[in-house]
Amino acid sequence: MARARHFKEKERKSHKLLIIILIVLIIISVVYIIRYFINQYETNKESDVLASVEIDESQITDDTTERMLQVRELQKENSDIVGWLEIEGTNINYPVLQGDDNSYYMTHNYKRETTSSGSLFLDKDYDWNIPSSNLLIYGHNNLDGLMFQELLKYEDESFYKEHPTFRFTTADEDAEYEIISAFKSRVYYKSEKNVFRYYYFINAEDEEEYDEFVDSAKEASLYDTGKTAEYGDQLMTLSTCAYHTEDGRFAVVAKKK
Repeated sequence: MARARHFKEKERKSHKLLIIILIVLIIISVVYIIRYFINQYETNKESDVLASVEIDESQITDDTTERMLQVRELQKENSDIVGWLEIEGTNINYPVLQGDDNSYYMTHNYKRETTSSGSLFLDKDYDWNIPSSNLLIYGHNNLDGLMFQELLKYEDESFYKEHPTFRFTTADEDAEYEIISAFKSRVYYKSEKNVFRYYYFINAEDEEEYDEFVDSAKEASLYDTGKTAEYGDQLMTLSTCAYHTEDGRFAVVAKKK
């Protein structure tokens, strides 16, 4: 009898534990779902904000597009906004910011509000007064499809062929960029030699350094785009985290048309 009671008591405790675990899992799931929809809502607002910006259409000229004027209006709200990036046919349609460091906009949106999705942001060392050779733009690879998550679609050559260009608009220019390379990489240890640290390249000291970057990007590419760049062409590199390896990265390199 004692053994039977002990068994029943043990069974009752196990059943209670399972219920507790189930409740915890439900709570975690609900929190995740709520967080997902909040992030989606915030990001959708961010993507739609450009269309909601009111401008004086009389200022539109051959040299000034509607989007350029919209960017100028947004800069009145936050001077850290340097442009707007859009890859047609994807969710990538966001303002690009540049802060004093490369960490603030990992956790803040263009309104300086805290958000786990962060923002797309330009490397702090890019100098608009030169301008530098390569606009290096970072963004989170969010599993809910936000920021640069869809950048990884460029692993597929067929996706590239359908989306070979993207648009980057600043207050002074509305430009199209054509992709020359898409590749997987990682953050390398300091001790590793003869590796392609694409994330260090912003301004080429000379033609040799520029050509070395382009050649390395082409060599690392998952497929041949048939496109390349020559010294003097403005480059842009879009970079995000990837999970094919520890500290993995995925990058797309393009040149201004």
